Amino acid sequence: MSFHSTAAQLVTLAAAGEEHGGNHESLSPYLTGGGALFALLLLLWITTRFNRDR
Repeated sequence: MSFHSTAAQLVTLAAAGEEHGGNHESLSPYLTGGGALFALLLLLWITTRFNRDR
């Protein structure tokens, strides 16, 4: 597969994605970001519980 044919396929794929917008109506960016923040803070809290000797 050549670089030109790969680039042409990616352009076609990107053009098809413009029709849908890429966002689902029920997907809230605030809820997604809040969930990610909560998960990262939970992982940070778990990590600090295992490193009590430092």
